[in-house]
Amino acid sequence: MKENALSKASNPSPARTPATQHILTEQEIRAQPSSEYMSDAQLDFFRRRLLEMRVEILAREHATKERLYHNESHADPADRATAEEEHFLDLRLREREMTLLRKIGESLRLIDSREYGYCSKTGEPIGISRLLARPTATVCVDVKDRDERRVTHYNERPNTDRREF
Repeated sequence: MKENALSKASNPSPARTPATQHILTEQEIRAQPSSEYMSDAQLDFFRRRLLEMRVEILAREHATKERLYHNESHADPADRATAEEEHFLDLRLREREMTLLRKIGESLRLIDSREYGYCSKTGEPIGISRLLARPTATVCVDVKDRDERRVTHYNERPNTDRREF
């Protein structure tokens, strides 16, 4: 099934030059027929959305770095504890955003290879609604649901790029 989905993705839709290509809105993408799934216009929409996300994250990262490098000494133990907690939360935020940046980069590579929008495990379309909610999604809802149930019921972790501690 994956070959079928990937072959659909590799067949570009009728040629449009970027200068004449209409930039789709979210409502227009939702209204398109399934035959237009991951057309050039849709891929361009998601590329733009991912690039916007990346710019936002990089701007927040700059602010987070400023807070992390701003070193204050607090005489009051409560103030010191608050500052340490804020520092910890900033570090955690930075780690999460670095992970998201890696996922955005991977999604952009998938767009370039025309494999974006298809489940990495089954080859089925991920779906416009899921991609609009989570543009970095790499698996369809059914696979994600199955993986989450496995974690909940059997305490198994699906294969991910997370490091084991």
